[in-house]
Amino acid sequence: MPQSHHSHSGQFCKHASGTLEQVVREAIRKGFDTFGLTEHVPRYRVQDLYPEEEGMSIDSLRAQFNAFLTEAHRLREKYASQIALLVGLETESITSTDLEELDALLASSGDRVEYLVGSVHHVNGIPIDFDKDTFMKALESFNPPGSDVLSEAQEHERMEAFLCSYFDSQYELMRRFRPEVIGHFDLCRLYNPSLRFQDYPIALERILRNVRFAVEYGALFELNAAAFRKGWDAAYPGEDVVEIILEAGGRFALSDDSHGPHAVGLNYHRLPEYARRVGISETWVLERPATPTRNAAGRGLSPRRLSNPWSAHPLWNEVS
Repeated sequence: MPQSHHSHSGQFCKHASGTLEQVVREAIRKGFDTFGLTEHVPRYRVQDLYPEEEGMSIDSLRAQFNAFLTEAHRLREKYASQIALLVGLETESITSTDLEELDALLASSGDRVEYLVGSVHHVNGIPIDFDKDTFMKALESFNPPGSDVLSEAQEHERMEAFLCSYFDSQYELMRRFRPEVIGHFDLCRLYNPSLRFQDYPIALERILRNVRFAVEYGALFELNAAAFRKGWDAAYPGEDVVEIILEAGGRFALSDDSHGPHAVGLNYHRLPEYARRVGISETWVLERPATPTRNAAGRGLSPRRLSNPWSAHPLWNEVS
């Protein structure tokens, strides 16, 4: 049956829609057996707020996230007989402050946060997935000083520096927090889906390092269907990264990265064909083990390999 390890709701994420309970009820309606509730952590600088958050204070974002945890656990209990709800969060890594604050948030939340989706959405403090113009600002922050028009070689160097910065942030996040799920591994090429990392050998070394590290501590890499609605003909990660992950012995978990009930399971019907194309023959799901244990991060969820190929279940023809 379908699972998702990554989702949002308009109740606690201003660029999403619907209430958290509406998202959960839609996941039940579509036959999900496991569904992760993972709102974004608060941001800690006013300049990092998105336009739809204008007028909100940093304290109100903290309160909103705490309210999310309370509601998520209420829903977990309410719907326990119908679906396994996992309560987690999606990280931010804008500046070092975000990592320090995440340390504090996890310490104060205890077992209320069951797992992390480790994601990076900024490079040089600038969002890379908000829109194309903002992405270009992030990329242009790596321009050589005083250069308005770049040569082809300079453009290549700029992109490589951008990619290296992204993957260095991802590595630091993994090193410090051991997220159970690595979120949209290659979001850095959202607006350049044809980019191939083999053309950027220094960045490719960062990718190999990050994949090896994640595999060593037991992370799952999400197979994230949101890339399809972004115009890709693939899920995150792209085929070249999937190959690296499989060669390293990495494991995949499913995510819809839905931003409201309308997007629960969106484009899941496209995942089986993509998985076959890139050689993913099995997926994994996080669960609460019958005998409580602690994973590499000291949290309580453990991965379990699905006993039957997920692509063979008839619900994959219905979830769309």
